[in-house]
Amino acid sequence: MRVVVVGATGNIGSGLVDLLAADGHEVVGVARRPPTAGWARQQAEWHAIDVTSIDAVEELAAVMRGAEAVVHLVFGFQPSHDSRYLRQLDIGGTRASLDAAIVAGVPHFVDFSSLGAFSPRADDDPVDESYPTGGNTTLPYSRHKAAVERLLDGEEARGRIAIARMRPSLVGHRASGGSLLRYTYPVWVPTLVLRHLPVLPLDRGFRAQFVHIEDLADAVVRVLEQRATGAFNIAGDGEVRQPDIAAILGARPVHFPWRWLRGLAALSWALRLQAVDPGWLDLAAAAPRMSTERARRELGWSPRFDAAAAVTEALEGMMHGAGKDTPALRPRHWARELLDVLRRGPVSYRHVI
Repeated sequence: MRVVVVGATGNIGSGLVDLLAADGHEVVGVARRPPTAGWARQQAEWHAIDVTSIDAVEELAAVMRGAEAVVHLVFGFQPSHDSRYLRQLDIGGTRASLDAAIVAGVPHFVDFSSLGAFSPRADDDPVDESYPTGGNTTLPYSRHKAAVERLLDGEEARGRIAIARMRPSLVGHRASGGSLLRYTYPVWVPTLVLRHLPVLPLDRGFRAQFVHIEDLADAVVRVLEQRATGAFNIAGDGEVRQPDIAAILGARPVHFPWRWLRGLAALSWALRLQAVDPGWLDLAAAAPRMSTERARRELGWSPRFDAAAAVTEALEGMMHGAGKDTPALRPRHWARELLDVLRRGPVSYRHVI
């Protein structure tokens, strides 16, 4: 099967490309900055395309002709201080990729939605794929995910292409460590500090679902091979709570209420001391717990890694600045990153990070 992966060098895309290539599929990778060397370069046929460019639909359609499926992964949460660009990237980029697939006659389009598309939880019961996808209004990422869901609803009604929607929880694996540091960790703080945190200030009610990239990629391949349609919640077994995170970091958990944490995050974000939009804390506090029953029943999927294993890999990757041989997943080198910020400004303002 010839599969075009749009956004093929990031946290999810790189894992999916690896599995598709290992399974013998013909992979076409699309990214703003394709890999130029190393193992990643050998895994696919690569094309450099910016989905926000005026010629994106034409360029993407040329690459997609003859493909049996397209997987669209491009979505951003940096630069967090440029919501206009993020909207263009997230919603406009998805529209461009979808339009190009239709123009090229591709029969199957797989879009990556996420847990962030869901409306805030009503209670603690697990929710299935029919739960409302109104997003969290305080976070651009979540609002954009909800807007893309409406875009896909409209295209499904037209019936021009078969559409599947992946809704994963937080995704963890070791190679994502360097990129997570660039996106979320204050650049002026050495990575070494993360390995020696004395305390972890976090609300004692924190809990989160995680999925390992290998399990997520397996679910996507099953969707592609079965030409499945509709939405699929994907998460590893179990949840991760405050004491679990503290144990991995070797820190003592300290209860820090959501409202205090949110206030601190908002102030430090406004002062450009850190790059994470405080709306992410609103999402973390209100996200529903997903049921993965549909993926298990219809795809025959089940995770090999539980949530604890996935988050352990991600945090260990962050503590050591781990990465992979793609521009988006390059390992973090603190001094180099600091110099880059001094030359080009913080990641919360830069379009290419």
